[in-house]
Amino acid sequence: MAQNFSLKDQLFNMEKTRYLAGLFHVADPEFDAEAFEAQVMSRLLDLELKERMAWIADCLQQSFPGNLPSVAPVILRALPPPLDPSKTDDDFGDFIFAPLGDWVVAVGSEHPELALDVLEELTQRFSMEWAIRPFLNSHPDLVLARMQRWSQHDSYHVRRLVSEGTRPRLPWGQVVGLALTDPLPLLDELHRDKTRYVTRSVANHLNDITKKDPDLVLDCLQRWREAGEQEEAELEWMISHTLRGLVKAGYPGAMKMLGYDPDADVTADISVDGEARINGALAFSVDLKGSADQPVLVDYIIHFQRPNGKTSAKVHKLKQAALKNGALRLDKRHKLKGNATTFKLVPGAHRLEVQVNGKIRAGVDFELLAE
Repeated sequence: MAQNFSLKDQLFNMEKTRYLAGLFHVADPEFDAEAFEAQVMSRLLDLELKERMAWIADCLQQSFPGNLPSVAPVILRALPPPLDPSKTDDDFGDFIFAPLGDWVVAVGSEHPELALDVLEELTQRFSMEWAIRPFLNSHPDLVLARMQRWSQHDSYHVRRLVSEGTRPRLPWGQVVGLALTDPLPLLDELHRDKTRYVTRSVANHLNDITKKDPDLVLDCLQRWREAGEQEEAELEWMISHTLRGLVKAGYPGAMKMLGYDPDADVTADISVDGEARINGALAFSVDLKGSADQPVLVDYIIHFQRPNGKTSAKVHKLKQAALKNGALRLDKRHKLKGNATTFKLVPGAHRLEVQVNGKIRAGVDFELLAE
């Protein structure tokens, strides 16, 4: 990604604002599209991404004052055709419609049934996973009952909203008061979906739950395996995607579900090759030995020095393989970028460890040198 790239400017800008204004002018010819555009742009570029969504929603609400029953018809008339129903993935929609969800939340609290009707239409243009959550908190039974119907909806965007909107740890999303088990009957239905856009959301939802109750997730996945209602390859992909956090943490139940024995008789030796230098690479080799040709899931962990003197461990995938004649050699070059915006490298003592089937098998200290 280019260093000066701005996601907020790509998603919310003059062109997108003009496009939205044009849709509402068609829906209501008395709507002053130029005045709306000028009002939005007077502040837009000074705001962060979520703030831009809220500001556009405020401007729409000022242009069309009133409660949801009075503004819902114009919202629905302004919408373009639904997203292509023939696709099955990677069709999130246009972010410029996200403020319409904020608008529905602002004026729809006393009209939850109508709000859900409108969100059902909106999510077929852009996912309403953030907008649905305030209604889950204020009317949980009503929304969950509607979601039960949505789980059978013809549009995979609506079906995905059921899983994504109820996630326990939805990025940028309002916290919801649901118990972890409340959405499970919905996921039981959605896990068999034929659309990766939906099954990925289900896996992400379960991954959220693993942070609080790993065994609840493992029991759920085992139940789905035994039911055999999803294609085997897709279900195994979902299981792997769901358990990615537990795998990094070395959770024994996750290892067993994926077919790896956490108590396997495996030993490891690590050797660091040459110098490790910022903006260079950490080159190392791992030699595994065991008593049988058994499957192994190998991760490596680097304990980085932090500017405050503490350390921070980061887990990285190395290999899923099997021992051959009781042995396996793995080589890796881990790039050490010094200009990353999210993680600053600090010269000094570091540590490298290898984790096999969830257990640390070996470790070695190394010195990270300045550029």
